[in-house]
Amino acid sequence: MSNDMRKILLNDAASCVAVHPKFLCVGTHLGIIRILDHNGNHVSGKELPVHSVAVNQISIDANGDHIASCSDDGKVFVFGLYNTDNNQDIVIGRLVKTVAIDPNYYKSGSGRRVITGDDRLMIHEKTFLSRVRSTLLVNAGQEGGVKSICWSPTGELIAWSTLLGFRVYDVTSRVSLGFVKWSKPAEMNLKCHMCWRDSCTLIVGWADTVRVCNVNQKLPHLMNPTDATPYEVSLVYTLAMNFVVCGVGPLEDSLVVLGLINDGDRPQLHIIEPLARTEYTNMLPDRLSLRGYNQYTSSDYSLECLVEESRYVIVSPKDIVVAWPLDTDDRIEWLLQHQKFETALEVVTEAVDSKNKPLATHSKLTVGTAYIDYLLSIKNYQEAASLCCKIFGDNVRLWEKEVYKFARAHQLRAVRRYLPLTDNKLPKHIYEMVLYEYLKMEPQGFLDVVKEWPANLYNIPAVVNAVIEHLLTTDPMSKETILEALAILYSLDGKHEKALVMYLKLRNKGVFELIEKHKLYDVVPSMVMGLMDLDVQQTVNCLIAGKDTINHDTVVENLKPNSQYLYRYLDELDRKSTKLAQKYHGELVRLYADFNREKLLPLLRKSEHYPIQATIKICKERKFIKETVHLLEIIGNTKEALSLITKELGNIEQAVDLCISRDDLELWEDLISYSLSTQSFIIYLLKRIGTYIDPRILVERIESHMKIPGLKDALVKMLQDYSLQVSVQEGFKEILVLDYYNLHHRLVSMQQRGISIGGK
Repeated sequence: MSNDMRKILLNDAASCVAVHPKFLCVGTHLGIIRILDHNGNHVSGKELPVHSVAVNQISIDANGDHIASCSDDGKVFVFGLYNTDNNQDIVIGRLVKTVAIDPNYYKSGSGRRVITGDDRLMIHEKTFLSRVRSTLLVNAGQEGGVKSICWSPTGELIAWSTLLGFRVYDVTSRVSLGFVKWSKPAEMNLKCHMCWRDSCTLIVGWADTVRVCNVNQKLPHLMNPTDATPYEVSLVYTLAMNFVVCGVGPLEDSLVVLGLINDGDRPQLHIIEPLARTEYTNMLPDRLSLRGYNQYTSSDYSLECLVEESRYVIVSPKDIVVAWPLDTDDRIEWLLQHQKFETALEVVTEAVDSKNKPLATHSKLTVGTAYIDYLLSIKNYQEAASLCCKIFGDNVRLWEKEVYKFARAHQLRAVRRYLPLTDNKLPKHIYEMVLYEYLKMEPQGFLDVVKEWPANLYNIPAVVNAVIEHLLTTDPMSKETILEALAILYSLDGKHEKALVMYLKLRNKGVFELIEKHKLYDVVPSMVMGLMDLDVQQTVNCLIAGKDTINHDTVVENLKPNSQYLYRYLDELDRKSTKLAQKYHGELVRLYADFNREKLLPLLRKSEHYPIQATIKICKERKFIKETVHLLEIIGNTKEALSLITKELGNIEQAVDLCISRDDLELWEDLISYSLSTQSFIIYLLKRIGTYIDPRILVERIESHMKIPGLKDALVKMLQDYSLQVSVQEGFKEILVLDYYNLHHRLVSMQQRGISIGGK
């Protein structure tokens, strides 16, 4: 205990102490009683220089209104702290070693009782007209005098001791409940320390022994009419220590014992857990460092306690220490002092979650903030940032305050991943601070953040201005990355054309995503060549996706310098929408001829929207025979077409099909002429020609000396086909003649019928 207490003990020494929940009283060797708060601060006007020699004992009533003191000067004083109505000044004339004030002294009608101990046990009480009546309770001279007195909390019982043992006395009945004798011969300089745990449990410490007694009321059916008191005492524990007991007190079901092994040693505070009548466990011995301990004996120490608060005051002449059981707050404080922040956070989290006993001085916020500050001090920025989410949650004010700590360390990048982005967003300038740090120190990270963060987190124009300004001084190596981020910012700000230009400048394929996302198809024609240079397929996809809105003439015109690009575009357009592509079929013919001949003939067959003469020229120049034949057939130049089929293609089947489709005898004769020099052609014609023209035309023109394999079979097939044709024609003729006669007969019959002529 420090503050004023330390000053007092510099010039004086403590002889005794009494404690109350409101304050504590210190008696000194100079005979002064000082009243202080529990922090050791002097209470103004509460210094009582009442005794001429050292104060032996001080006692306080239950309400903290009155104080009793005694001394070897033979005087006993009772002081009212708030009034003097019940003050007492008792002159004993003997060495008064102990005094105890009735806990109920503050109550009117209580008798205002005080008990003193010298060679006798005396009770002093106020009577009618405020006179003090002193009554001898016990003469203890033969037992070495009264050494200590202790009232029970109810004021019905007192415990007192001598050199031979201790007793419990029923003040109301004025009778002793029993005597417990010391197990060893008494020593004059040993103190007896007594404390009531409650109204029925007494703890006594003397020499090296601690005893615990129960004082219980007898059951009504067990009482005798001759019993002077309803109480009885039973000894519960007798615990032998390996040290001299200097003070005792209760701690829940355990005992607090102040002990000293040898004079001049450090005193020790023990937590004793009784197990059986004589057995116990010493759970927590703690050696104390008190000023001047090496000069003191066991009689120089004492222990006072506030049972309800589990607070203990350890008294020595030059030092007073206040102790209490370590609660969760104390444990957390110790962990913080020893930089065990992670454990402290676990403890406080567990305490908050359990909701058993609220913390008084610490919280998850205070411990977490201390931990974050520590991590920042050792430059463990990542862990500090990850901790922010757990500690600050959705508290915007706390987040904002903490972000500035990272800003001062230029480590906003560490906390970026943990900033709230949706609910409970921070002020915009916080997010802008993070972006500015990335811009200056990590351009790639700046780009990543711009891609990741929603645009409503920050002021886009402000960031754009900062980027443009930074580009003036930036490293050329990172310029491309920053320009890409600038393109994204332009897009987020609705300036899509600027963004497109930026993407094209960077040759970044993100331009296609931008076009598709914002349906910017109308601007594609003007920059189609740049887009094609970047990615042909994606550009074509964009053109087709916007086919209903873009100007295709502009696209075609701009793509003409690069036939490959134009081919890819028109080919896809024709595949997706032939109607839109019809006007460009002439151009597509040329492109197919250059890049994909396989698609040329299907186009020529399905379309009529191309210049046929120019197309024929293209096909002839490239010697595309099939395509040329098709075109010649279209314009009716069957002779040239037949010539190409037989001479260039050597396809007699196609030649026959052409002649069949035209049904032109002259064309058949041309085919026969082309075929006379080729045996396979003659055989094929003999097999097919019989059903279309007179086969004699072919047979008569075959040279007589020509050897033709398979001629016999071919002639048989030809004659069969011709015979079949003649038979079919005759059948048709018979049917025709029969139909003629039938119809003629019907006509004559109708004409021969009478006609009804009716009169008027």
